[in-house]
Amino acid sequence: MAMSLNKVQLIGNLTRDPEMKQIPGGQVVTTFGIATNFSWKDQSGVLQTKVEFHNVVAWRKLAEICGQYLKKGSKCYIEGRLQTRDWEGEDGVKRYRTEIVVDNMIMLDKKGGESGGSYQREAGGISKGAEENSAEEAPTPAGGGAENGVKIDDLPF
Repeated sequence: MAMSLNKVQLIGNLTRDPEMKQIPGGQVVTTFGIATNFSWKDQSGVLQTKVEFHNVVAWRKLAEICGQYLKKGSKCYIEGRLQTRDWEGEDGVKRYRTEIVVDNMIMLDKKGGESGGSYQREAGGISKGAEENSAEEAPTPAGGGAENGVKIDDLPF
């Protein structure tokens, strides 16, 4: 049996405010974009930077959290999987969109010296990440570290 893996980890800034809506089945879905930067030195030693733009989708309770607490410019860590969907446009042409379906989100913006919260999608809902889990499993933002971990008591709900 062949093994496969579809996992994405990003740290970046939102390119637009999250757009939250309820689909006919009653589930909440939130979409937003994240930009990441890649830097390297070219053959002449000049620093080059390329920006990548990623389409992100969150579902259910995690969608509500993203819609409520993230905004354009927010820095966050997301973890999820790639998914490509297709549809036929009004012009009859088949269109494709590759998105990251989020399983885990950590807000990295500093508020009063603390980092934001860590949220994970689970079969039964959302779990708030414990301080030691988010410090070990997620990359730390530049200039931040485990000393800026999240305390359950500091979460806004």
